[in-house]
Amino acid sequence: MAEVERVVGRVVGEAPGPTLVIVGGVHGNEPAGVHAAERVLARLDGVRLRGEFVAMCGNLRALRLGRRYQVRDLNRQWSTADSSGEDAEGLEKSELRAELDAAIARARGTVYFIDLHTTSAEGIPFVMVGDTLAHRAFARAFPLPVILGLEEQLDGVLTEYMTARGCVTMACEGGQHQSAAAAGNLEAVVWLALAAAGLAPREALPGLAAAWAHLDEARRGLPRLIEVLFRHPVAPDDAFVMEPGFANIAEVRAGRLLARDRNREYHAPGDGLVLLPLYQTQGSDGYFFGRAVGPLADEAAVWARRLRLDRLLPFMPGVRPRGAELTLDPRAAGRYPMALFRLFGFRRAVQGEDGELILRRRVPSA
Repeated sequence: MAEVERVVGRVVGEAPGPTLVIVGGVHGNEPAGVHAAERVLARLDGVRLRGEFVAMCGNLRALRLGRRYQVRDLNRQWSTADSSGEDAEGLEKSELRAELDAAIARARGTVYFIDLHTTSAEGIPFVMVGDTLAHRAFARAFPLPVILGLEEQLDGVLTEYMTARGCVTMACEGGQHQSAAAAGNLEAVVWLALAAAGLAPREALPGLAAAWAHLDEARRGLPRLIEVLFRHPVAPDDAFVMEPGFANIAEVRAGRLLARDRNREYHAPGDGLVLLPLYQTQGSDGYFFGRAVGPLADEAAVWARRLRLDRLLPFMPGVRPRGAELTLDPRAAGRYPMALFRLFGFRRAVQGEDGELILRRRVPSA
């Protein structure tokens, strides 16, 4: 794409207020988020904002090459323990992190953050959030499918870093990389985010009702809330091939063939939804599998957390707290349904060295 700067644009209001930070192009073959930011900035002239709005480019050098990344995926490098390194993505991370940290340091209110993406498969725009009450509340401002548990399946994503910095975060997939509609979808998301974050009254933002209607129509009747049940990881030597024809969110019936690799075939374990099928050469996520969450289950999760019923979990036999995590002994892991722990946001399960199951959830630092 054409030459762009790290900071695409910045608008600072006279009055203090929240900060909205958006990043496009963390993957260099996904320029639609940068185009969306440019469109919004061009139309903000004359709009009086509170706080600050700043738009940034993610992987500048990969964007110029039109490649997802040069050496390593920039959206897997944001564990707080990771160093930046000296390769191309290490340099990108250092530069981008400096701008993000500066925006947080300048903030005069709550910081909201959105990572704008597109997908290799055709399909519908959707939102991904770490499963906290603040993130859920922010995501409800967008008439798109909201996916819970996908962020927790991935290590080192940018939203994880920003959540750890105390920000309210989400990621948005706008559609297929080369689709003419993707930039328009992401532009509509940014307009709604400016209102949802409280940077301006709704009536002051041009085309807000049209942005809502556009995204509501783009959803095409898909569920408003979806949870990820598992991720199918792939390695370069797996010879992984996704079956053709899946959209980025696709309803499937039990037993349907989803993908193959050099060792076996993979079928849907039940009725559900295939998410983000891999149709490009770079990437380590073959697909995700999930299901719809009904309004009653959604409301139950909200009230269970507001009442802090998770304080009772360590009193269950075989369940032990370990900092912000829970550890289940091998017998307890088979005794309790995982849906119980997902109710409280524990959406990442890791096998421990002694056979125990370690459950993790996204917890903001502030």
